[in-house]
Amino acid sequence: MVPARTLEVGTHLPTEEMSASARQLGALLNDQLTLGESVRFKSQDDRGKDMVVTIEPGLARLLAEVMEYLKDGNGVTFVPVSKHLTTQQAADILNVSRPYLVKILDAGELPFHKIGRHRRILAKHLFEYKRKRDVQRSGAMSDLLKNDGDLY
Repeated sequence: MVPARTLEVGTHLPTEEMSASARQLGALLNDQLTLGESVRFKSQDDRGKDMVVTIEPGLARLLAEVMEYLKDGNGVTFVPVSKHLTTQQAADILNVSRPYLVKILDAGELPFHKIGRHRRILAKHLFEYKRKRDVQRSGAMSDLLKNDGDLY
């Protein structure tokens, strides 16, 4: 089993050079992705031998999305689904207050466990909850917009 760790792109915001590279890589990935196939890059190994790197479409889309953030000078943090998050970390990801998150936990809407007195939320469960919440919000917004259109 791979140990859980958080991978941060640098310990600070991307440099201008990183942003420029991210713009180039993002553009290359997006150009290739419009074809709907795997992305292929030609490169050379450290001995100068030609090689082709193939990136399947799902991974290429993920990389393109990361490049979107980096090109604008935003940092990116990856959270493994096996990581146990504090209530503050989970609240930050959901963009809610910590007390509001605790209410969600106490209402049984999101599973957690305790280590001593402290609640911990498995990242996998948090992301599932966030996905469901986002779908519900999107549906509610669509209904509101539909109903608003019916009034005119």
